[in-house]
This record gives sequence, C-alpha cells and structure tokens, in this order.
Amino acid sequence: MAQTDYKIYSISKKLKPDVLIGFASPYITHVAKLLRKKSVLFNDTEHAALNNKLSIPFSDYFLTPACFMGDYGAKHIKFNGYKELAYLHPNSFKEEKNVLKELGIGKNESYSLVRVVSWEASHDVGYKGISKKELSKLINILERHGRVLLSSESNDNSFEDYQIKVHPAKIHTLMNHSSLYIGEGATMATEAAVLGKPSIYISPLVGTMGNFIELENYGLLFSYKTIQESFNKIQDSLSSDYKKEWGQKKQKLLRDKIDVTSFMIDFFEKEFNI
Repeated sequence: MAQTDYKIYSISKKLKPDVLIGFASPYITHVAKLLRKKSVLFNDTEHAALNNKLSIPFSDYFLTPACFMGDYGAKHIKFNGYKELAYLHPNSFKEEKNVLKELGIGKNESYSLVRVVSWEASHDVGYKGISKKELSKLINILERHGRVLLSSESNDNSFEDYQIKVHPAKIHTLMNHSSLYIGEGATMATEAAVLGKPSIYISPLVGTMGNFIELENYGLLFSYKTIQESFNKIQDSLSSDYKKEWGQKKQKLLRDKIDVTSFMIDFFEKEFNI
C-alpha cells in the first residue's frame, strides 16, 4: 500500500490536482491528506471491511448508492442510483459496432454470459467460488438453450473454447443482446440487471450489499450462495419469454433512478466550481 501511495503522491505532485477522485481507493484519500487537497471517494461494497477502514475515514466526501447499508455522517452523500448507471443509463450508453459479427453470433441467436473470478481481491479473502466441475455442469445446462460465452480470471485453459475474445470495452454491447448473465462478478451482475437482462449472481457474500438486495426487489437480479442453488432459476429464466417482462422491470428501474453521470457533473460543479 505504501508503494502505491508514493506513486500516486509523486504523480499528484507533478499534476497538481485540485481534487482526487477514486472508487474504493484508500490511496487517493491518503495522498489528498498529504497534499492538503480534497478527496471524493465512491463506494458500493459494504463488506470490504479492510479497504473501507483504510479509505472512508480519510475521505472528504463519501458517495454511495442510496441503498448502501451504513451511515458515515455529514460527508456521506447518497445518490439514487448505482455506479453502473453512470455508463449504462440510456442517456450515456452507446453500443459498439459489429460486436456480434466479430464473434460470429447471428442476429437472433441466443447466448448466455458466464463470469468466474479469481477470488484474490482483499475483500474476497477466505472465500471460494464455482469449482471446475460445477462450471462444466453449468455450461452443459446453458448449452441446451444456446451458445455460452465465458469471462474468466482463471488461468485454467480447460474452457478456452468458451472464452470471450473481444476487447473488454465491447462486453456491454455483448451483454445487451444476451439471454442471461450468471456468474461471480458483482459488477457484471449489476450491469446485466440495469440493462434488463436476467441476472444471476453466485457468491458466498450474498446479502452483504444493498444494491443487490434492491435489484432483487425489482425482480431484475437473483442471488445465490452456491451454483447448485441457482440451477432451477436458470432453467426458468431460459425457458420463458422474458423480454417483455424484463423490459418492463428495466423501465420501472430507470423511472425510479437518476442519470448518475448527470448527478456527478452537478456535484463537482457545485462543490468545486469545475
């Protein structure tokens, strides 16, 4: 941590920023204090206990979704949205061209997105996720309903044929045309939900984040502690004509939530005269 603090400190000394901004970043809050500058810290991960202890107390402004569980006093500003609605709100999201063609996916072809993570983040220590055997079973189930595309942090090449081979910037366009998302990636689960796709989140950390609880209440996302618990929901989601129903759920969410990009612009203009 000290090494990263020093790197950011050195860069900041050269650039001379008026404010340092970060997402769940203790480094920017530390450096801002050293430089006597303001820091703005965004966060949506309540269970990241160590990271939060090292960052929140040093921040000048702490911004989270309104559903964030916990209150950090006057500097804690809650907004009625999620970070994913900063770039996936209809006012901002523009699809990348020719993504489906690049992967050889037909216009009306059905496919599912699967995400497995490394479980090496600081807030994931002590937990484990989907096993190789479970992943194989999941893929077999999904393939009965269409193609399977895998995003994986694992170095195991056993599922190389399923790996998504496009630039990461194109994943949201791919997600927007998918039939279903299932995986351990929390951000991707939220992204699929706000895009109006059936989203199934697998994690032993279920119930620790307010945004997931809220998205479940909208019926856009389903959370399970193990992959085994999710198989019936997968079958139900893929066997039904979900598009109209999920489209209606998405529109309700968008009516209730704000354009987070517009909120951030207004916030920085007001607080820092930028």
